[in-house]
Amino acid sequence: MGWFLNSIFFLVSAIAIIINRYEHPLVISLAFSLVSGIFVFKAIPTLAPYFIKVGFYGKDLNKKGKPLKPEAMGIVCSMTYIFFMFLFIPFAFYKYFVMTSGGGNRDIYEVVKEEKTFQLFLHNKLGEYLSAILSLQSMVLLGAADDLFDIRWRDKLFMPVFSAIPILVVYYIDFDVTYVVVPTFLEPYLGNLIEIGWLYYLYMAALSIFCPNSINIIAGINGVEVGQSIIISLCIIINDLLYVFRLTGPSIDSHLFSLYFLLPFLGTSIPLLYYNWYPASVFVGDTYCCFSGMIFAIVGIIGHFSKTILLFFIPQIFNFILSFPQLFGIVECPRHRMPNLNLSTGLLEPSMVMFSKKPSFLCRIILKIFAKLGFVRLKIHPITKEIQGTTNLTIINFLLVRLGPKREDKLTIIIMEIQAVMGLIGLFIRHKMAKLIYLNDNY
Repeated sequence: MGWFLNSIFFLVSAIAIIINRYEHPLVISLAFSLVSGIFVFKAIPTLAPYFIKVGFYGKDLNKKGKPLKPEAMGIVCSMTYIFFMFLFIPFAFYKYFVMTSGGGNRDIYEVVKEEKTFQLFLHNKLGEYLSAILSLQSMVLLGAADDLFDIRWRDKLFMPVFSAIPILVVYYIDFDVTYVVVPTFLEPYLGNLIEIGWLYYLYMAALSIFCPNSINIIAGINGVEVGQSIIISLCIIINDLLYVFRLTGPSIDSHLFSLYFLLPFLGTSIPLLYYNWYPASVFVGDTYCCFSGMIFAIVGIIGHFSKTILLFFIPQIFNFILSFPQLFGIVECPRHRMPNLNLSTGLLEPSMVMFSKKPSFLCRIILKIFAKLGFVRLKIHPITKEIQGTTNLTIINFLLVRLGPKREDKLTIIIMEIQAVMGLIGLFIRHKMAKLIYLNDNY
């Protein structure tokens, strides 16, 4: 109980310190991020035994003896996050509070104490905020159900669309921009803008499917789910700050909205990474993958930079393309595609799937192309020369094929480094190369 009281003390202290800084919600969000991180850091070791008691545990397959570890700790992280996001609401919208004479007369400016003039309350912004939390809550519920019932991948693939409905509806009501800007060199032929209508909503729905699932399929080694999510969030935060620091432009509010959601996410994820790092004492579960991926989709859609988000998912896009043949049944797909532990060396090696039947013509063509590119290692029959098996089609196994056996934590670090480098390239593309293609930036 001591950890809870300590966390409450830090919470009250933080609020007391920043209560006089209400005109700077970003400072308050940062303070809440620190407090939420302390809360998660204290809560995980306290709650872990209870998770094991109710059956939330799993075997660490890449460790000798395959020890049992508490699973689904993403629930602790996500629920703490949502709790603090609710607490943040009055601080985020304090500057829009107005004094009225009652009867809903909020269309009048009022000058209150200290001669401060408050702006009209922006109900649409509150609607965006609440719809984002609603979508996030439903996605966390889906992740918890997946951890509890182990839902098949094909059954849960499109379920994030239902979680995205609140933010898509709010986007339609308040923004409803469904055009794309045409590159400068094509403007003489196509004009400045192309209206794509409902196809843009289809794209945003696809983004809400891709983000959670893309985090979920780069998994299986300690720290990789949280590590990649932290790097992605840092890249988006840098992108947001590059706009916010300009101090002018119509997109500042959108990027502030993104920061309000990402700073607490970073605060709750860092302590989770601490406990999930090699050798992990807890597992994050599918709840965290759904939670983190949905946050990225939300800030991209509500923040109106859904196309920019994909620049920070380059490794995930590569992994999805590589995994596509297995995910959609062209190549046989086992229940787990994580790498194998070599007990004699203590290093991870690429896992293989051995075919139970002769692979189809399309399967053979794809695997031969992947083998030529160095993406996979094939098992060939010495006499018939038929393909008998292949390394599993994931970026983790691909790295082990190319770089050789690695210790688990070293492999996670390599993936995080790739994520960081690709993120920096994405930032360069967005803020430097885009100016060569588009005449005006959407500040």
